[in-house]
Amino acid sequence: MVPAFSRGADFAIDKPAGTPCPHLTGDDRCGVHDRLRPLGFPGCVVYDCFGAGQHVTGAVFPGLDLADRETVHQVATVFPVVRALQELRWLVRAARAMDPPAALAAELAAAEDDLAARVDGSPDELRTTDVAAVRGGVNGALTAAGAHARRSVRRPRDLRGADLVGADLWGADLRGAVLRGAVLLGADLRGADLRLADVTGADTRGARLGGADLRRALFLTAAQLEAASGDVGTRLDDGLARPAHWAGAA
Repeated sequence: MVPAFSRGADFAIDKPAGTPCPHLTGDDRCGVHDRLRPLGFPGCVVYDCFGAGQHVTGAVFPGLDLADRETVHQVATVFPVVRALQELRWLVRAARAMDPPAALAAELAAAEDDLAARVDGSPDELRTTDVAAVRGGVNGALTAAGAHARRSVRRPRDLRGADLVGADLWGADLRGAVLRGAVLLGADLRGADLRLADVTGADTRGARLGGADLRRALFLTAAQLEAASGDVGTRLDDGLARPAHWAGAA
């Protein structure tokens, strides 16, 4: 109900914020979940709320009554904040798993504790959270963790925020590259070496990853893989599932 989406490549219809999706069933499930891509809803497949929906409805507003429009409005103002905080928590946990030095590890642990406390705040506390300030306070530690993980790569390419829409990067050496926030929409990354590349927030919609090496890619999410296309030759770390729509996926 809460998110809005506009008709286009990612969604087959317009849906205003705060209105139920027409495919929402009476038991609060998606009636077309197994047919989202062919029906024109790839945006639904790749969307990840990082557990924010479950937390908001189960902990922040327990016993939520969808008929209470005022409460639903409150949920709509709190959910984006919780989602942003939950995403930051995921990033911090990923950074802690990179075996950073002791001082940085302690900073990341403190950041994770702070984010957990914020997520457990009251609706009013969440609604007034300055997400940009919180993100800014965590970003330095995340950047440092990524740099430490890439320390073995000499002169990695800095492509943060780069417009790489439709770029020909076939077979490119992007090992250790900084691709934070890069727009890789429809980029040809087949056979590219993306080991240790920092892909935080990179837009991978329609990117072609056939044969690419994504082992140890930093801050790589399942949603980024779902948004792209790959094949049996795409190399992933153990524990990362190969999306069902990829060529040759089991």
